[in-house]
Amino acid sequence: MIQRAYRYRFYPTKEQIVLLDKVFGCCRFVFNHFLQEEQRVWKEEGRTLSYGDCSKGLKVLKERFPWLKEVSSV
Repeated sequence: MIQRAYRYRFYPTKEQIVLLDKVFGCCRFVFNHFLQEEQRVWKEEGRTLSYGDCSKGLKVLKERFPWLKEVSSV
């Protein structure tokens, strides 16, 4: 069996760089928020968060931080 690997490089424009920075910043913020929430719930209640819990929490998070709505949620 032959395995191949491909390397790609792209050169984003300045506008794309700004958008990518926003997307990755929002992803990092949301991930860290729910990681902290997961640790808190585990410590206090001894359970983990489900996808549904995080999904509901994301709606609340977007209300508290309107700048999260600037990027695609997909």
